[in-house]
Amino acid sequence: MKFDILSEYCFVNMGQSPASETYNNNADGLPFYQGNADFGEIHPQTRIWCSAPVKIANKGDLLISVRAPIGALNIATEQCCIGRGLAALTPKLDKCRIKYIYFAIQSQINFLIANGTGSTFKAVNKNTLENLLIPVSSLNKQDEIVNIFEKLNNIINKRKEQLLLMDNAVKSRFIEMFGDVIHNSKKWQNCLFSEITSSRLGKMLDAKQQTGRNSYPYLANFNVQWFRFNLKNLNKMDFDEKDRSGFELCEGDLLVCEGGEIGRCAVWHNELQPCFFQKALHRVRCNRQIILPDYLSWWFRYNCDYGGFAALAGSKATIAHLPGTKLKQLQVVVPPVELQEQFVAFVKKTDKSKFVIQKSLNYLL
Repeated sequence: MKFDILSEYCFVNMGQSPASETYNNNADGLPFYQGNADFGEIHPQTRIWCSAPVKIANKGDLLISVRAPIGALNIATEQCCIGRGLAALTPKLDKCRIKYIYFAIQSQINFLIANGTGSTFKAVNKNTLENLLIPVSSLNKQDEIVNIFEKLNNIINKRKEQLLLMDNAVKSRFIEMFGDVIHNSKKWQNCLFSEITSSRLGKMLDAKQQTGRNSYPYLANFNVQWFRFNLKNLNKMDFDEKDRSGFELCEGDLLVCEGGEIGRCAVWHNELQPCFFQKALHRVRCNRQIILPDYLSWWFRYNCDYGGFAALAGSKATIAHLPGTKLKQLQVVVPPVELQEQFVAFVKKTDKSKFVIQKSLNYLL
């Protein structure tokens, strides 16, 4: 098969962050997409706008996340401002279909990640993108390939819809059993987060201190998805003996995102041993005589879905944060542990069905 570089198919436009005082929530200016946090399944979702954009992408451009994480893809539905976490690929219409480039880049994500540079956050630069190798095909052949991949995507999306329906079933059971846990509609006990858990942020990566002699995998923010972990392409850093005792993950630890989509979390079940965690995550250990980690993870989800953490973001914040001091001060609705156990049993039963679907989905991906 013959290959050519991406710049032969697309113009590459690297994003740049505008002045923060130009961000707004009242639709003044262009939609502003800073990174992967603004991406939907296929198209980005507008959270904020920018009244003085620096770098602009056009309707139909392919948007690619170039840092933390590398490689997520969306297609712009309108003219928009792009921050430094993104690049826009404008297709040369006489040479390519944008969906063909979409699928071609998807097949090269591991290469892009491997060629990312930077100590704190891996990122790909313009040169790496422009020189990415793309299979050469005629426009007619591209249409055939896109058609095949879109049929495959339809199957994948149906599997994802099944998983979403199961998550919605758990969400409904949570509300049925515990009510509105933001306003404590069922009048359960209210406890301070720090009274029923212990928590700490992970280790900050210091590039100057990396020797490689005590190198271990660790979880970053983007590795933690709702109720699951993405363990592909884990980064590594040094953890000495003291670090290992302080930052090693154990069965039942709840990992909570400190930034971005604050509160996004999952319960660790020794998916990988040993494994550690980075500063962008809180590790939460529950007093299980009072509160169970699976219940607490859905308590976080309810708050995220229904605005329980809205006050933490700030009116102009592009990335919300949940520092340790604020986490420890959260008021948590705590039903009787016996009731929590009933809910967890339902979650585990549902998870068995989800596992079968996820397995077939992983085979397709």
